[in-house]
Amino acid sequence: MADQEDEDLKMALRMSMQNTPPEPKRSKQREAAAAAPLASPEDCRRLQRELMAAAAEKRMKEAKDSSPTSNSSVSLPKIVKSGEITSKERVLDLKNAPSSSNLSVPLPKVAKSRGFAPKEANLGIEEANQLFSMMFGSEVSKDILAQWSNQGIRFSSDSETSMGLVQHEGGPCGVLAAIQAFVLKYLLFFPDELGKVALNAPQTLGSKNFPKKRYVATSNFASPTEDAKSRALVKSMGEILFSCGSNKRAVIATLTTIGHDIEGSEDSHKDEVLAKALEGLSIESGSDMQKVIRVDAYTSQATALQKLEEALPVFRSRMGAMLFLISALLSRGLDYVQADRDDPTPSLVTAPFGHASQEIVNLLLCGQAVPNVFDGRMDLGGGMCLKGISTSVEVGFLTLLESLNFCKVGQHLKCPKWPIWVVGSESHYTVLFALDTSVQDENELEERESHIRKAFDAQDKSGGGGFISVEGFQQVIRDTNIRLPREKLDHLCGSGFIVWSEFWQVILDLDKSLGGLKDSTGLMGKKVFDLYHFNGIAKSDLNGGQVSSSGGDTPLQRPRLTKLRVSVPPRWTPEEFMADVAVSSASGGNESSGKETEAAKPEPPQHAPLVDCIRTRWARAVCNWIGDPPSIV
Repeated sequence: MADQEDEDLKMALRMSMQNTPPEPKRSKQREAAAAAPLASPEDCRRLQRELMAAAAEKRMKEAKDSSPTSNSSVSLPKIVKSGEITSKERVLDLKNAPSSSNLSVPLPKVAKSRGFAPKEANLGIEEANQLFSMMFGSEVSKDILAQWSNQGIRFSSDSETSMGLVQHEGGPCGVLAAIQAFVLKYLLFFPDELGKVALNAPQTLGSKNFPKKRYVATSNFASPTEDAKSRALVKSMGEILFSCGSNKRAVIATLTTIGHDIEGSEDSHKDEVLAKALEGLSIESGSDMQKVIRVDAYTSQATALQKLEEALPVFRSRMGAMLFLISALLSRGLDYVQADRDDPTPSLVTAPFGHASQEIVNLLLCGQAVPNVFDGRMDLGGGMCLKGISTSVEVGFLTLLESLNFCKVGQHLKCPKWPIWVVGSESHYTVLFALDTSVQDENELEERESHIRKAFDAQDKSGGGGFISVEGFQQVIRDTNIRLPREKLDHLCGSGFIVWSEFWQVILDLDKSLGGLKDSTGLMGKKVFDLYHFNGIAKSDLNGGQVSSSGGDTPLQRPRLTKLRVSVPPRWTPEEFMADVAVSSASGGNESSGKETEAAKPEPPQHAPLVDCIRTRWARAVCNWIGDPPSIV
């Protein structure tokens, strides 16, 4: 037994002394610990108590007494009844745990006055204060707190939009839209993966276990059962949280005030029991957060999904959106969230309207709370850089702000692994998706366009402003093998910097043989495909209220789903596209009936702000829809 204690001590020391930043609050303590001489067993045990905390040490001793073969594990605080998840499935294996620098509440950080309380698994008061300040700042209004305290994660009751999460409050739309995007991924492309979560069964969260192939999903959005939707939600939440935890762990935040009341209730009554239990509950400070938030960390995906499945009533409750955001932040680690940001000073929930910041949306989409949407980092010189998206993502992001030249979305977010995008406007987040994975396939000229744009963006040091230096332009020419005539080159470089819009117009007029995009053969065919737009915020039906809330004149508040037909012109200008359509229609002659000719006639293009977002992904796209224009606000 003494030998095993020594092994546990060595393991704890190895975990605590990994020198991986950022851990500013603990760096001095760790340096002192690393430098302290281990002169005696008493010194070793004193250092162990400082690193592992009295609570963790006590639980490790209990684990040894009860199971000699499990001496290297520390039992996590229980949230549900012991009969529902066994202690063996709840242990956190230190050998497989992420390094302490990846944990916002790591075991070495737990001290007598900090971290998890030994029995209740509450947040420590310092962590709670840091978390509340990070989310809401020091002067948050009661209206913003009310928005985030009254938004559950619930599916729409309307049959047409039953696969969508309904939103009633204005602030948490960024959280709901990100979860919605992952829910659609599972419902549309992996319906066979939505079996019941089984403990200790291998789980397939993320794309590495999902080979991508062409797939056309069903357009019957009312077909998924309630169980399938719930499991899609569980898998989506689990995938996001593990992504935030570097695919090593997930932290799940629930409520200490909810316990045996819902565990013993029937499923049909759990929502009612929860609503009653939450009456009068409010979170208006870090102290409130410390009292009511319960957290648990998991390294096993199966166990985490089981916990999420059991906690679904809590996430459906009015506190659901806030609890999920807290879970994501703790999964990433509070110090790591701050290190991700360019400026850690502003609150993540933005004033004055309480919207989710871009950092929150990026955290949920890519696992890092970076503030920018371009690819990689942008070096500003002098040791300063701006942080963007560092890797490919499962679902992407488009924004109206790019069409207004306020930012530049990189290829990682524009071209995700699955054709699903969160869409941002100035004040709201919605979701755009396709049923056919081939909508992102590029033909020869589109690949060429992407290559040129990527080379230009690599030289753009303006923060997405769309201009580069002459030296950077020379590098673009070399990287893309473009052979510009001398007069065009001199014209572009005459002002000392090159603007993307001017350069792009030159490329459109430059023949393909010289590295441009002008296709004199006319062999490039147009692309026609369907996109669907979902706005989860409950608004009145603009068409006149075919459905009313009580049989009267007041239209039902409901989310909206809009189908768009998208046509991408074949020769890079809408005018040439329309000319091609006219020629092809006329050339049909007597072989086409009048009805077929009428069907081939293109619909007049329609416009809405969403179309501007779509054109940032498919330039020159022409869109049509039936009924009211899709709304991104």
